[in-house]
Amino acid sequence: MLQLRLSRRVLQFNFPARTSRGAITEHVAHYLHLHDSAQPHLEGVGEAAPLAGLSPDHRPDFEATLEGFVREFNRRQLRELLPQEATELVSPEWPALRFALEAATLDLQKGATHCLYQNAFSRGEAGIPINGLIWMGDPAFMREQIEKKLTEGYTCLKLKIGGLDFATELELLREIRAVAGPERLTLRVDANGAFTPQEALPKLEQLARFSLHSIEQPIRAGQWEALAEVCRSSPVPVALDEELIGLTDAARQDALLDHTRPAYLILKPTLVGGLQASLDWAAKARERSIGWWLTSALESNVGLNAIGQLAGSHALPGFPQGLGTGQLYHNNVAAPLHIRGGELHYNPRGTWEQPAG
Repeated sequence: MLQLRLSRRVLQFNFPARTSRGAITEHVAHYLHLHDSAQPHLEGVGEAAPLAGLSPDHRPDFEATLEGFVREFNRRQLRELLPQEATELVSPEWPALRFALEAATLDLQKGATHCLYQNAFSRGEAGIPINGLIWMGDPAFMREQIEKKLTEGYTCLKLKIGGLDFATELELLREIRAVAGPERLTLRVDANGAFTPQEALPKLEQLARFSLHSIEQPIRAGQWEALAEVCRSSPVPVALDEELIGLTDAARQDALLDHTRPAYLILKPTLVGGLQASLDWAAKARERSIGWWLTSALESNVGLNAIGQLAGSHALPGFPQGLGTGQLYHNNVAAPLHIRGGELHYNPRGTWEQPAG
């Protein structure tokens, strides 16, 4: 019989990670361990780590819901479970739990080796290009991060904006472009909904001087009319991120994309309901000639590995993904994931830590 158990870890940041929603110093990750009672030594593992202030399932009753789900799952005495069936056991209002169960099921199905998909990345044959993430902070801290990423060989950087004075943020972009032009370095910015609809287009006009690849979520989610106007008129291609969270009805998803027509979608399995849910969004994007990329959402290496392997099978080759968050924690789950030359790499023969509390 299939059985679940839970473990938990409080991940500690190496520095206070700032966004336009404030700073965070720790992040709680919960792990689902799935095994067959006939082979209890083989466990598939998935991560449920909803984000404060962003995830629909970051609620006071999340842990109680997890514990109740595990009890109910174990009472069912299932003999088998396919990944597509796993998500059907969890309501869409719990996207992080869906992601965890789906990943644990895939892992166990593939022999509990942390290899969820067979591709060049999971076989250790190729890396996945990623954007180097530049966190908000005082100008000196941001300059330090930028210089380090350029030295490490990144060809794509993503800057969090909206937390400093806008003139200071423009000056940082100006400094970057003085060192590396668009032919050498792709620049993405993420506003996390920091602009008002009234100020968005004037600010985007100023940002466009720096040949930006895209801007994520320039205005707060839920303002479809204003967003449609921004997407139509922006000189910087617009990518939707927070706008996708909690939108689980297929007809409403179609309505959003048809009405706003963004340039890109940012797909975060923890926030949109798992691996297959991300692929469903990607299919809708392709139907409309909308680009997309996958991004981790502060998961530990367990979740990052699952998203990286999904990207290895489905992402556009050579297109930078948002998978650079594994270095954020000083007590991350030890895993054979590493970044080299601006790419995420995986060693299938490497050693994994059991992600217990």
